[in-house]
Parts: sequence; structure tokens; C-alpha cells
Amino acid sequence: MTLRNVVAAAALVIVATAPLPASAEVPPNLSAIVAAWLASPHAKRDAEAFTHWNEEGAVEVECARCHSGPGFIDFVGADGSAAGVVDHPAATGAPVDCATCHNPAAMALESITFPSGVTVAGLGASSVCTVCHQGRESGDSVAAALAGMEEDAVSADLAFINVHYRAAAATLLGGAVRGGYQYDGKTYVERFVHPAPLDSCTGCHNPHSLEVAMTSCVACHKTSETIAAIRTGTADLDGDGDVTEGVAGEIATLHERLGQGIAAYAAEVAGAPIVYDPNVYPYFFNDTDADGAVGAGEAVFPNRYASWTPRLLRAAYNYQFLAKDPGAFAHNPRYATQITYDSLEDLSQKVDIDMGGMTRP
Repeated sequence: MTLRNVVAAAALVIVATAPLPASAEVPPNLSAIVAAWLASPHAKRDAEAFTHWNEEGAVEVECARCHSGPGFIDFVGADGSAAGVVDHPAATGAPVDCATCHNPAAMALESITFPSGVTVAGLGASSVCTVCHQGRESGDSVAAALAGMEEDAVSADLAFINVHYRAAAATLLGGAVRGGYQYDGKTYVERFVHPAPLDSCTGCHNPHSLEVAMTSCVACHKTSETIAAIRTGTADLDGDGDVTEGVAGEIATLHERLGQGIAAYAAEVAGAPIVYDPNVYPYFFNDTDADGAVGAGEAVFPNRYASWTPRLLRAAYNYQFLAKDPGAFAHNPRYATQITYDSLEDLSQKVDIDMGGMTRP
């Protein structure tokens, strides 16, 4: 199919699925918009995010709002159904297309309820993005699972709790929505406030290609050639003595140290070595040969890690929270640092972790 035909088909889908408001006009640069969308992850029809349910023949209700364009349309009520719920399984291989976001119901969204139960209003155009980029779990989920348990006792009742993927909105809003596990007695920064127009999802990301507006970043952060090189303060957050690296580097080192702390605690306290594979569910596995690396046959579901203690589980949850939001350093660097630092500090009560030089913002 030629680009001209794709553009025409896209326009027809928009009108047929959810007619545009009377005041709306087809933009003159529609072909460029569709080309940008076609190159984006949202259009990758053969991606795991849209094909995982192919054998079942439909995307289950619990997943449909984000893993099927028709499922999202159902969720926002653009198909005439009740808003806020998916009424039936959705089609597989149906990506996030024009009609998914460009319909009156989606464009009218202003507030979103997060997994913690907190509802945030005034999100404007970012509401559409937030529906799917908020995660499926929260720090509250972890706290509820651990209630009443002894901190360092292995429990067969525990299993890893996964925030899900690309929970950028939960990072952005920080302590206000409690996406990460937040330790008692600590204070957490809330929304990362950035000057307009870079104060919304589409202010920083092209809404169709999803690419980051790099030129806008370096226009203000003139000493930084890349986003990762931008610093947001003068403190040496990770304690490595380098006060010139970008905040992305600071957080990456803290995250690496957290992984090391988790491994040390699992071996020394839980009594079962652990390894992490970011690409295989449920991510944490038994390190059967105790070599500190994912070996052949280890990253498989039957070998999933099962020697969880409350202290280990909450640290692992925060580790995964950051691992699945690679843009956390830009979405909310202070929140990312706080939950990582606090996880390290908590683990350090039982295993040797050098916190010297680290700074909690």
C-alpha cells in the first residue's frame, strides 16, 4: 500500500470510527503525520504488545485498553459504551492508530485514576497518554502484599509484583500517585514541573513519531549535547566523585548499585542467589550456579525467584520500576533518585552497602 493510500485510509478510519468535531479540519500535513506514526512503536502491528494474544484470538479485557486500538476506544467510551471500563475483549494486531486518540471522548479526558487509587485532574492532552503509561501496580500494591509480615523472613505467600512497562506518567507525578514503593518516614517529590511548553507529554515527545524534542532541550541546557548529559543540580547523587556527568548517569549508577544490593541481600539474607533478566517475565530468577549472571536455562518461568522477603520485594519492585522507565531521569529525576536511594538504605540495614558520598535530593 502506498503512503497516499495509507493516508486516505487513516482519514477514513478517523471519520468512520469517531467523527471529528464540526470545527475540526484535516491538517494539511496529514501525509507527514501518518508517515511519522507509521515509524513509531504505536504503529508496529507485529510487535509483542499487539500480538501477544494472537493464539487466543482476542486481547483480554484486562489488557485491551492499551494493547488494542479498539480496546482503548471502548475504554474511553468513544464507541457509545460506558467510559472507564472495557466491555469485551478486543481485536489483536490492532495498534494505536489515528482513531484511538483522535476521537471526542479521548480528547475530552481531563483526569485519570492511577493504580494507587489517586485521581489526578488537569492533565489536559496528556490524559490520553496517561491512560496507558501509568503502570498496572503501585507502591501501595506492594505495601498491601507485605502488611503484617516480618521484614526479613522468606514467605511462600510472596511473588514478584511488576509495575508493568513504560510507566512514565507515574514517574512524572512522583509521590502524588505513589508509583514507586515509598518508605515510611520519607518525603517524596511530587510532579516534576518543567517550564512550558515542555510541561506535557506532547511538549517533549512528538505525538505521532514519539521522538523526543531534543532541540528544545538543548536550547535551554546549552552546555549539554544530549539529553542524558543534562544535569539538574550540583550534588553528587551516586557518590562516585563525578559532578560533571548528567543526571541520567547519576541515576544509572544508583540503579546498578541497587541491583548489586538486591543480589547481596538475596544470597546472604534470603539464602537464595538471584539474577535479573529485563526481557523475560517474571524478571527475577534463581541464580542456580551462583555466578551472578543469567545462565542457560535460568531465565525461565519454572525457575522464577520465590525466596522473597518483604525487604527484598520492595527493593526489587523499585528496581523494576526504574528499569521499565528508561526516561525516568527526564520524567522526574528527583523521584527516581529518592526511591533508589531509599531502597539502598533499607537494604543496607542487613547487608554491606557503602552509602558514603551518596546524596538524597
